[in-house]
Amino acid sequence: MQLLNTDTNFHFELLRALGVSRDRGADIAEVLDVARKILPGDPESWYEQFNELAEHVRASVDSESDRHPVSTRNALLRAATYYRTADFFLHGNPRDPRIRETWKNGTECFNRAISLLDPPAQRIRIEGEGFNIPAILYRPSEDDRPRPTLLLFNGFDGSQEEMLHQVGFPALERGFNVLTFEGPGQPTVLREQGIGFIGEWERVVTPVMSYCAKLACVDASRIALLGYSFGGYLAPRAAAFEHRLAAVVCVDGLFDVYEAFSGALSPELKRLLHEGKINDLNRAVAEAMTKSTNLRWAVEHGCWAFQVGTPYEFLERTRTMSMRGLAGQIECPVLVCEAENDRFFAGQPQQLADALGPRATYRKLTSADAAGEHCHVGAGDVVNRVVMDWLEDTLGAYSPHIDHNAAHGVA
Repeated sequence: MQLLNTDTNFHFELLRALGVSRDRGADIAEVLDVARKILPGDPESWYEQFNELAEHVRASVDSESDRHPVSTRNALLRAATYYRTADFFLHGNPRDPRIRETWKNGTECFNRAISLLDPPAQRIRIEGEGFNIPAILYRPSEDDRPRPTLLLFNGFDGSQEEMLHQVGFPALERGFNVLTFEGPGQPTVLREQGIGFIGEWERVVTPVMSYCAKLACVDASRIALLGYSFGGYLAPRAAAFEHRLAAVVCVDGLFDVYEAFSGALSPELKRLLHEGKINDLNRAVAEAMTKSTNLRWAVEHGCWAFQVGTPYEFLERTRTMSMRGLAGQIECPVLVCEAENDRFFAGQPQQLADALGPRATYRKLTSADAAGEHCHVGAGDVVNRVVMDWLEDTLGAYSPHIDHNAAHGVA
């Protein structure tokens, strides 16, 4: 694949922005135009170009009325994506006011956009244990016919808003309710409540599950959970304790977070970590960050998202995040996806599938379908065909062309 930027981390994030163009999250020419202007490895250039694009698209919308609701909605969805993308490399300085400014602007655009969906989406707050869970409910129809419901959440750095474009619209097209949400360590909870990642993700999923099970429009026997990227660990972790779930999807599977994160270190950094030379490790990581955009971003964002001060503390917070000893507690079927060329979690999905045994359906997506990158970015139709077909087969999911009540013998 031709690089969109000579900095490989910038290339991946540009491909990620392009990837949501299929489902109303971006326009291809807009992203490509920005890509040629961004200076490789320069986070300020990244911010300036995407923020300028977001402002331009937002300004194109008539602020006084919604006389053209579809056009307004789609432009605002794109602007929201560009604001979130502009924010991506800012987290090395948690006090940078642009972190909150871009998030506020993007959220305003997104909220107005989803109010123009048919039916309009609904922002809700679900009470968790020691924190609130921000969520958004999307429905394919205003009627209260019980439908299968897909609970969607993102991973290490992404937002619930992004999940509308990654999986939400494809699920709505197939007659699913969709509820996206965020927990500790994820964008809204981190910004508004100051709470970093927790390993016990069932503390997030169980309150969400209880909320959904009470809704008239939800078939409580057909609720599935999908975790994206780092969510490929958090979803099965939750399912080990929350047994009301009918199915789980991991895009992509993640068995041991500490192994995945520490495995990305150089041999010298691994040696310092193994020998417990904490100060030496922190100094060496800081030096290595000056030479690698990917390492710099991962450490800066990791410290911010886990609410810790040093690379060593960040890695230590992931040490207990493993499905070892927990995979056997999962009772529902699990779809485990893997990307052939995943540079973040290579080999992890297979480990998870092996630990799950017969409960797992393992699917490896490859470069032959242009779906070999981490989380299959840029190949949304390919991966959603795999995910949604499996969910429809597993849940006996609702289709607008099939009367499932009749099919199941319900009067």
